[in-house]
Amino acid sequence: MLRAIKKMFRSNYLFTLGVIICLAWILAAVFAPLIAPYDPIAQDLTLRLKPPSAEHWFGTDNFGQDIFSRVIYGGRYSLLAGCLTVVIAGFIGTFYGAIAGYVGGRTDNIMMRISEMILSFPSLILAMIINAVMGSNLFNTMFALVIVAWPTYARLMRSVVLSVKENEYVTASEALGASRLRILIKEIIPNSISSVLIMATTDIGNQILMFSTLSFLGLGSAPPTPEWGMMVSDGVDNFNKFWVAGFPGLAIFTMAVGANFIGDGLRDLLDPKLRKQF
Repeated sequence: MLRAIKKMFRSNYLFTLGVIICLAWILAAVFAPLIAPYDPIAQDLTLRLKPPSAEHWFGTDNFGQDIFSRVIYGGRYSLLAGCLTVVIAGFIGTFYGAIAGYVGGRTDNIMMRISEMILSFPSLILAMIINAVMGSNLFNTMFALVIVAWPTYARLMRSVVLSVKENEYVTASEALGASRLRILIKEIIPNSISSVLIMATTDIGNQILMFSTLSFLGLGSAPPTPEWGMMVSDGVDNFNKFWVAGFPGLAIFTMAVGANFIGDGLRDLLDPKLRKQF
């Protein structure tokens, strides 16, 4: 596997680019106090809406705040929301779908009807409703995203488990008297998880976009928190000042594209039909 990963870095340039982009944003978020030249929430109305310059690389916003500093610090909130949402939703959906697929029967039908009930609502609309009812803050926004995201993982995991549980090694474990819980944890999930990992990697970009969209609509973090979606929203009132919304929007775009490049690379690596290339 390690050899295949090294070969993929050399041959799959989009995967390599995606890793570089995502790693750069993660490092920028972690070391934001060392990178950002200004306090991201410090205001100076005498500098409002200044274009990019040597002093302010990305210009300033309507309150005279340095956009470069806010973009760097904003990565902490957007990346945290995207990654945690995927981890929590993936964890819940993986075990939920694995149980439904392995147990089968009436249990499977009931569990899948619950997930389909959530999937029947448009994701963004449902997240907006949950967020509006609970109140707008970072925790509630992430909670809303988890609620709308986990059924997708559950359905994917169930579909894979339905195939995996028919394999001979599962039948052998059952014949040897292994408990259902042990078979589920030791046999079923490890041999079904690759598809979920690929989806989770790609979904990080989607969740960042969803979080940014909710923030753009005023349902995310409260001002003056530096968050990418909220910064794009601030640029709507100053559409002729391209830097106000342009640079935060570029940050969202590059992170989403980078995550998708990594997801495509992992699919090529973990898919048995494509793995022979590496």
